[in-house]
Amino acid sequence: MFSKSTYVNRRKQLANDIKDGLILILGNSDSPFNYTANIYTFRQDSSFRYFFEYNLQDLAGVIDANTGEDYLFGDDVEIDDIIWTGPVASVRDRADLIGVKNSGNRKDLANLLEQAILQERKIHFLPPYRADNRNLLSSLLHIKKDHVEKFASLELRKAIVKQRSIKSLEEIAEIEKAIETAYKMHTTMMRMAKNLNTYEYEIAGIMEGIALSGGGPVSFPIILTTHGEILHGHDHSLKLNEGRMLVSDAGCETPSGYCSDITRSVPCGGKFNERQKAVYEAVLNANLIAQKSIKPGIEYKEIHLKAVKELGEGLKAIGLMKGDIEEAVKEGAMGLFMPHGLGHMMGMDVHDMENFDETIVGYDEKTSRSNQFGLRSLRFGRKLEPGHVITNEPGCYFIPALIDKFKAEKKFLSFVNYKELESYKDFGGIRIEDDILVTEKSSRVLGTPIPKTVKEIEEIMS
Repeated sequence: MFSKSTYVNRRKQLANDIKDGLILILGNSDSPFNYTANIYTFRQDSSFRYFFEYNLQDLAGVIDANTGEDYLFGDDVEIDDIIWTGPVASVRDRADLIGVKNSGNRKDLANLLEQAILQERKIHFLPPYRADNRNLLSSLLHIKKDHVEKFASLELRKAIVKQRSIKSLEEIAEIEKAIETAYKMHTTMMRMAKNLNTYEYEIAGIMEGIALSGGGPVSFPIILTTHGEILHGHDHSLKLNEGRMLVSDAGCETPSGYCSDITRSVPCGGKFNERQKAVYEAVLNANLIAQKSIKPGIEYKEIHLKAVKELGEGLKAIGLMKGDIEEAVKEGAMGLFMPHGLGHMMGMDVHDMENFDETIVGYDEKTSRSNQFGLRSLRFGRKLEPGHVITNEPGCYFIPALIDKFKAEKKFLSFVNYKELESYKDFGGIRIEDDILVTEKSSRVLGTPIPKTVKEIEEIMS
């Protein structure tokens, strides 16, 4: 955990930004795997951890925006629990460690909220993404379950986005710890992918073990597949085959809850063939031009467009595109090859705060979301500020169903060489992703550099 003053100052800033009413932030509960006592790995709500730290079940925090008073609520364990868990600090002791003045049990929470309701005070809460918290909010606030989300506070969401978007030095250090573990995960993947007798699940299993041995779970289910044209390929059942690219999109969490998110794409067997090398370097050049362009004051939407233009020029050199690439980007033709956005914000969530509604996180009054295929999937488009941590992840995918659809609809005939593209339907896909910090004047790639040039990858795989 960070210092007591970190959590005190975070809560104080939130109260100052909200100004009026009670702020209610629920922690998470256990979720049963197949029976009550057999649970999924517990994962605390990130906003609760940000303001109240504890990675423990069934806690809630309240901040009075008018007075600055704060509260930590939870039930202390009894002897029947201690038999299974061992001694656990009291809620009062935990409150002291993070500078919270008041504490109580869950009945005290219900009484506090009931009193606020009777006084017609505003109660700010976040939209629930778990059914148990929706049910709890319904009960505590006397709101019909189906209507809970309608009453969630937009003001609170925007205030938390404002605060959590700018990472402090201690937060950046935690993210870099997560990237150091991701370095081990991906370089291990590269070495294992040299052996064509290997199955995808063997690599995915070792990578997840590295994440756990680094002190935290994976930050999202590992994407590892020789069918890289499937953007979120979670099936790991196939054996590696020469001529296929292996896409590995994976990261981990630190014990404090901060994440990494890295993608590397490597040739099964350890050597790029000419076709793979040409497409790979087109994606790499898009990654590098985006990396060089990231700095404060520029909309990330602009950098996305710059990256896909670079990708388009690379595909034109191969013979898969033709005509004016700048015009092709304007018309949306690049969505055929890269139907996702260049990146997203990252921090305590691998897609930071997207449970609030990613548009609130990634866009604002000055930057609106596009309706264009591909570009509309850009999760983060607004102006960059110092302290933002974002992913830079261009990709190129040959999706047979999408190619057939666009060809049948005679889309982008001036820009796409469909005849040549037919021979790439068996290619798969490539994605290259780094985690980047926006600094005061520029940016930097976080963590130890993970091999990503053709030469670096072939060397480590050998």
